[in-house]
Amino acid sequence: MKNLQTAGIRSYSVLPLTTPQRKIGALGFGSAEVNGYNDSDLVFLQRIGEMIAHAVENAQNREALHKEQERLRMLLQVNATLVASHDLQKLFPLVSSYIRSVVKQDFASLALYDEKAQVFRKYALDFPDAPDLFSIGQTFPLKDTSSGLALIEQQVKVFNSEQLLQFTSQTNVALLANGIKSVCCIPLITRKGPLGTLNFASKSEPAFLPEDVGLLKQIAGQMSIALDHARAYKEIGELKDKLAHEKSYLEGEIRSELNFEEIVGESIPLKRVMKDAKTVAPEDSNVLILGETGTGKELIARAIHRMSSRKEGSFIKLNCAAIPTGLLESELFGHEKGAFTGAVSQKVGRIELADKGTLFLDEVGEMPLEIQPKLLRVLQDHEFERLGGTRTVRVNVRLIAATNRDLQKSVAEKEFRQDLYYRLNVFPIRMPALRERARDIPLLVRYFVQMFARRMNKPIETITTETMNALIAWDWPGNGRELENFIERSVILSRGSVLNVPLAELKHARSHNSADLTLADLEREYIIRALRQTGGVISGMNGAAVKLGLKRTTLQSRIQRMGISRQEYKN
Repeated sequence: MKNLQTAGIRSYSVLPLTTPQRKIGALGFGSAEVNGYNDSDLVFLQRIGEMIAHAVENAQNREALHKEQERLRMLLQVNATLVASHDLQKLFPLVSSYIRSVVKQDFASLALYDEKAQVFRKYALDFPDAPDLFSIGQTFPLKDTSSGLALIEQQVKVFNSEQLLQFTSQTNVALLANGIKSVCCIPLITRKGPLGTLNFASKSEPAFLPEDVGLLKQIAGQMSIALDHARAYKEIGELKDKLAHEKSYLEGEIRSELNFEEIVGESIPLKRVMKDAKTVAPEDSNVLILGETGTGKELIARAIHRMSSRKEGSFIKLNCAAIPTGLLESELFGHEKGAFTGAVSQKVGRIELADKGTLFLDEVGEMPLEIQPKLLRVLQDHEFERLGGTRTVRVNVRLIAATNRDLQKSVAEKEFRQDLYYRLNVFPIRMPALRERARDIPLLVRYFVQMFARRMNKPIETITTETMNALIAWDWPGNGRELENFIERSVILSRGSVLNVPLAELKHARSHNSADLTLADLEREYIIRALRQTGGVISGMNGAAVKLGLKRTTLQSRIQRMGISRQEYKN
C-alpha cells in the first residue's frame, strides 16, 4: 500500500479470482482519484474478475496437462528403454537423460546394497559435469551417507545443502565440492528385501518438489523390477553355463559307466546276463527283463540302451505300479486339453517323449487290462492317439519291459493279455537273485561301503571276516536294493575305520526261520520286521518301503496279499 500511495494511487479495489473448482488469487485495480470506484464499477469489475479467473484456470490446466503429458512420455521412454535390454549399467545414462528433461537434476546414480559387507556398491552412474568423479564398482559405507539413511528408514529422503553437511562420507563431500546443493535418495525395496537406492542430485536449491518426488518414486519402482530381472537374467546365464558343463561331464560319465561299470559282480549268472544284454543291444527287438525286486533290472535296461543304435535318443522310464490306474493312461499316452477334469493343457506322454529312443516300462505286469490294447497297438503299428484326442501320433520307440511277476501265470489267470505278452517276450533276460550270486556279495559290499563312506565323509577302511561271512550267509530277499540300504545304515552307525554292521538284525531274522520255510514265508517275515522297525510307517524317507527297496504301492499290495495285519508289527 505504501508503494501504491507513493505512486499516486488514491483508491484501490481488490477482487478474488475464484472458480467453482479452485481459488486462484486476487485481481487489483488502482486509481489516482479518491473514491474512484462506485458500486456499478465494482459489479463490472467483478464480472471481469470472473472472466479472468476462468481464463487463468484454463491456462493453468493447459500447463498442467502439458506437464503431465511430458511426464507420461518420459515414463514410457524409461520403461521402453529398461525393457529393451538387461544391461542396466549401459542403459542408465540414457534413462537419466530422459528424467533430466522433466526433473532438473545434475547427477544420478544407482547404488546396490551388499548385505554381507554392509556397504553400498556403485552400480550405475550419470554425472555429465564430472564423469570421472566416481567409478563403477566403487564401495562406500552404509553409515554417514544420505543413501544409507534412506535405506535404513526405507523412506524417500530429500536433503538441502545444510543437511548434507551432516554426512561425512567421501561421496557426500565430493558431491558438495562439485556444486551439489540438493539430493534425493529413494530406497529400492522388493519382496526379497532391499536392493539399494536410486539417487539424484541438483546444483539448484531448493530442488525435488513433492510432485518431482512422486514421479521419481514411480521410476524407482520400474528400476527395481529391471534390476531384479537383470539379476535373474545373469543368474540364469550362469546356471545355463554351469548346466552345460555338468551335462558334458555327466554325458562323459554315463558313457564310461553305464556300459556295465555300474553293475558290480563277476559271478557266472551275472556274466550270462551281461552277455545276453550285449547280444540284444544292437538289435531293435523288444526286451523283457525278469527277476525279483532289487536285482538291478533298470541298470541292465540302461546298459542295453547305451549300447544300442538309439543311444543318442532319450531313455524314458515309467513305473506302472507307482502311478494310480486313473492317471497311468494319461502318463503313458498323454492327453489333450479338456480331456478330463483338471486337464487344463495338452500333455505329451512318455511314449511320445521316447520317440527315436528307448521306453523302459518297469513293473509292466501291474498294467491294467484296459490300457494293454493301446500299448499293443504301439508295438504293432507304432501309433496311438492321446487321451481325449483324435489325431494319430506316430512314434519310433524301442520297448524294454521289466517285471517281478510270473507273466505266464498272469496270462493264464486272464490278468495279462496273451498277445501283449508275446510282443514283450521277444528276448527275455532273467536277472539272478542275489542269493544265486553269493560270490558277488563281497564286491557289492565293498562298492556300497566306498560309495556311502565317501558321501558321508567317513574313513571306513576295514570290514571284518565275521561281518563279511554273515553278509554272504544272509538270503537277501530284497536283493541288491536291500543290501544297499543295509550297508548305508551300517555306514551311518560306524564311528571309526571299521564297518559297524548291525548283525543282530540278521541273526534275529534267521532265528525266526526254519528249514521248511518257503521264500514267500521269508519275504513275509522280512516285511513284518521292516514295519516293526519303522513303527508301521510305509512311505517317506524313513518308511518301510525305502528300507525294503520297494515302491509304496507295491509294498501295500504285498501287505494285503500276504494278509499282514497291524497286530503283527505294532509296538
